[in-house]
Amino acid sequence: MATPQRAIDQAKQEAFVHKVFGDTSATMTTLLASIGDRLGLFKDLAANGPGTSTEIGGRTGTNERYMREWLGGMTAAGYVEYDAPSSCFSLPAEHAAALVAEGGPFFFGGAYQMIPALVAVFDQVIEAFRQGGGVRQGSYPSAVWDGIERFSAGWFNNLLLQQWIPAMPAVQSKLQSGARVADVGCGRGGALIKLAQAFPACRYFGYDIYGPAVDEATDRAKAAGVQHLVTFQQVDVANGLPGEYEVITTFDVVHDAVDPLGFLKALRRALAADGVYVCLDTNCSDKGRRISAPLARCCTASAFCIA
Repeated sequence: MATPQRAIDQAKQEAFVHKVFGDTSATMTTLLASIGDRLGLFKDLAANGPGTSTEIGGRTGTNERYMREWLGGMTAAGYVEYDAPSSCFSLPAEHAAALVAEGGPFFFGGAYQMIPALVAVFDQVIEAFRQGGGVRQGSYPSAVWDGIERFSAGWFNNLLLQQWIPAMPAVQSKLQSGARVADVGCGRGGALIKLAQAFPACRYFGYDIYGPAVDEATDRAKAAGVQHLVTFQQVDVANGLPGEYEVITTFDVVHDAVDPLGFLKALRRALAADGVYVCLDTNCSDKGRRISAPLARCCTASAFCIA
């Protein structure tokens, strides 16, 4: 028996086609912005002011023809402005926080660095869809980890000590009096190094499953002069944490875990009876409603790639 075909809602179909076109255009805009970040084009516009494609190309050591097309694309996307009488392009001052202010609270340069690098393992991700098992962290270009660090630096430079810790009096009290603190998924150690500098009465332990990140974190702790307070170790926390802690932190880690619930249970077992767990993560759900948030699309894509 033939299955009856449902009538197509033409307006809904057209609206979806427009959405797909918009999403595709946004992808290309992001790639153009990545070029601007990689070549320092946004920073040149911010530092040296408006210019023609020839002038900007000369200032940045780039080909004028390519510069002309890039500027045109960024103007069409609303990132750059164009003045027809002078044939000059400029970067609005209001756009600098997102595009230029390295380490600032709104800076997106790290995302622009990370996203193209993720494409390098795209075929491996496709295979993981078929076979499971994920993609080894060592398979990723260093630009992925550099980009993640540049992006998260905005949190640790501008929010961790200035807003987040003061908003948690119980945590602040433990840090001031001295506590054992574990940061799980510590990456290159940015959060723990900041905390160690601000609260030297504590002992800090950073755990990450990726060995090169642990090595880099150790070197950075030494350079910052807090190596006597901070220890970094390669650990798969799914198998448990070594020791007990008054404060455990995870910064944008849980949603990337292979088994988030098992991961959280491991943290709970390592938390002291009066301990506090500090979790920064996407406000999401394992139910379908999570896909309604724009950030959920980014986190889902990155979780596929990094898990």
